[in-house]
Order: sequence, then C-alpha cells, then structure tokens
Amino acid sequence: MRSGRRLGDLLGHRLGPRFGWLWGAYGTSALGTWLAFGAFPLIAIRVLHAGPAEVAALSSVGAAVGAAAAVPLGPWVEFRRKRPVLIAMDLVRFAALLTIPAAFALGVLTFLQLLLVSVVVAAADITFRAASGVYLKTLLPAEDLLVANARFESTAWTTTIIGPPLGGAAIGLLGPVATVVVDAVSYLLSALGIRATGGDEPRPGRRKAARMRAGDLLDGWRYILADSTLRPLFFNTALFNGLVMAAEPLLAVLMLGRLGFAPWQYGLAFAAPSIGGLLGSRLARPLATRFGQHQVLVTAGALRAIWPVGLAFLGPGTGGLLLVMGVEFGLIFCCGVFNPVYTTCRLERTATDRVARTLSAWAVTTKATTALLTAVWGVLGVLLGPRTAIGLAGVLLLATPLLLPRRAPAPLSEPEPTPSPT
Repeated sequence: MRSGRRLGDLLGHRLGPRFGWLWGAYGTSALGTWLAFGAFPLIAIRVLHAGPAEVAALSSVGAAVGAAAAVPLGPWVEFRRKRPVLIAMDLVRFAALLTIPAAFALGVLTFLQLLLVSVVVAAADITFRAASGVYLKTLLPAEDLLVANARFESTAWTTTIIGPPLGGAAIGLLGPVATVVVDAVSYLLSALGIRATGGDEPRPGRRKAARMRAGDLLDGWRYILADSTLRPLFFNTALFNGLVMAAEPLLAVLMLGRLGFAPWQYGLAFAAPSIGGLLGSRLARPLATRFGQHQVLVTAGALRAIWPVGLAFLGPGTGGLLLVMGVEFGLIFCCGVFNPVYTTCRLERTATDRVARTLSAWAVTTKATTALLTAVWGVLGVLLGPRTAIGLAGVLLLATPLLLPRRAPAPLSEPEPTPSPT
C-alpha cells in the first residue's frame, strides 16, 4: 500500500483511466513513428534507387502537400465528435502505411506511391493533432492540462531516446520495410486504445450553414491573429521550429561528410541529448507552479534560442561530438520545459469551439514554414557552405525571443456554448 502511494506521488495526481488509455495510445504511436524513423528515405534509396533530388522531395514536398490537404479538414473536424475522428485518422495512417509493404511484396512499389503515402500521413497527422487538442480539453479540467501535456512531452522524448536505436537495429536485420509495418501496427493499436477511452462525448453545436464556405478555411488564422497572446506565440514557434529544422540537413552533411563522423556517432549526438527533453518535461509543472506559467514560457522560450548558434563552431573528433551533444542537450532541455507550458497556454487561450480550426491552422503554418525554410537553407548551404548557413540560422534564432508574449494573458472568459439551430 505504501509503495502504491509512493508511485502515485512520483507520477503526480492521477488523471483517470480515460486519460490513461489516451496516453497509452499516444505512446504506442509515437514509439512506432520513431522505430520507423528514416525508413522512407532508406526505401527510396535502397529499394527504388532514388537520387538526392527525389529524397529531398519526399521529405519536403510530401509534408507541404499534406499540410495543404489538411487545410479544409480543420473546420470539418470542429463540428464532429473528436474521438471518432481520432480513430479514423489512426486507421487512415494504418491503411496508407500498410500499402507500402504490400506493394513491396508484390514487386510493384514506386516512388510515386511513397510520395502519396507521405502526403496522406502528413494530412492525417495534422487532423489528428487538431482533434486531439479538443478531445483533451473536454476530457480533463483546465487545472490538469499542464500535467497531461507534460506527460505527453516526457513520453515523446522517451520514445525519441529508445526508438531510433531499436529501429536502426531492426532496419539492419530486417530492412526498412519491416519498420514501416511496425509503424502501421502502432496506429492500429492507438486506434484501439482511443476506442477504449469510452465515455459519452457531446455532439458539437451544428453550424447554421449546411455546407462549408471558403471563408471558413481561414477561421483558425483569424482567431490566432486576433488574440494578443496566441499571435506572438504563433510567429515565434513557426519561425523557431522552421529555423531549427532547416539547419538539420546541413548539419548532417557537415558531420557525415566534411568532418568524417561515423553514422553511429551522428545518431548518438542526437539520441543521447534527448534525455534533456525528458528532464525538462518533468520540471515544467513544478517550475510553472512556483514561478507562474508566463514567466516559465518566456524564460524557457528565450533560453532555447541561444544554443543552436554554437553548432557553427563544430569541429572534428571527440571534441566536436561533445560540442554537438552539449548544444543539443541544452536546446532539448529548454524545449522540454517550454513545450508543455506553451501547449497548455495555447489550449487555455482557445475557446473550445475553435480549438480544432486553430490547431489545424497552427500545424499547417508550421509545416509549410519548415518546408520553405529547409529549401531556402539548402540553397544557402550550396552558396555559403554548410557551416556558414548553420551559423546564420543560429544568429536569426537569437531574435525569436522578441516574438514571445510580453505580458501574462488575462483569463479567457469562455461563454457556455449554445448549439446553433440545425
């Protein structure tokens, strides 16, 4: 009995069995995703003998087109029960990914199929995240949102630590197609877990118009830009994520090419520092309780921007490897603190009947910005060299704290929703 109490104290106050099923579903799909990390480019290179341009298109075009396809899904999700949408998106990803091993077994796998599957998965990812934000907000009281988001964040970093090494071993033994099967099955298990959450979900108020209008597609962006807290957070996170991700391919070229690091050293340089994300996510709630959410949001958001510029000074050998690990640990630790607080703030500042559209617009913008900046930095890497381009991204990141909210937001007064006449 005493050990059970200690475990409860360690995990914090309980959020109920329904959240437990949702948390387990998230962890299962996240682990499957990281186990299959890099599987698509490897299939394109090893199985389809694709060139660099095709591999780059698979990473950027698939995400960008998937984001564009997800634009009308935000308003569509808003007026439907969220649990069936979550299950449907998991099943869509399960079915889409399963076509790859099926086509491979039949000898008919093509690059076009890989590209189409990446588009479908990207669109389903955005739709799933939009619906999950609403579902979480209706599942838990407001005071438990930070606890829940911190647990999701710690799970994300845990799967980041263990997934790629296990996936790399599986790829070495069974090939990249096998990890795609594992990823597909993880979405099926996630769907079953979400179905097990049970409970009655109220039907959202129906819109006055039977058909979706073109103007409805912009509702999420309008809501974000009209809010004095969401607006700076929106620009900050889109620019920060885009610049960080844009430098990653150049860092791979620098480490694996000119500096001569082995692939296992490159993997270690990013897997080991993920422990910082786990530690940061565990500290997010205690820090927010002591200093306030706004103070933690601004401080962690500013501190995470100071690390990436250090990658411009990367050198060969053990010293260079330790430099990358140190920079990534500091960056990931600050992100581990920032992300749960930022996610909670975003949910608290968004009215329940606008969450799906807002999160969808947010995700679409982030993915599109990342794709655009990755393409631009690829050109800069050719013109200026990888090291200079990485340093330029780091310098620009130093300015992103200026986009953080300067004042603590006032509580959002959310009126009782009244269903519109059918």
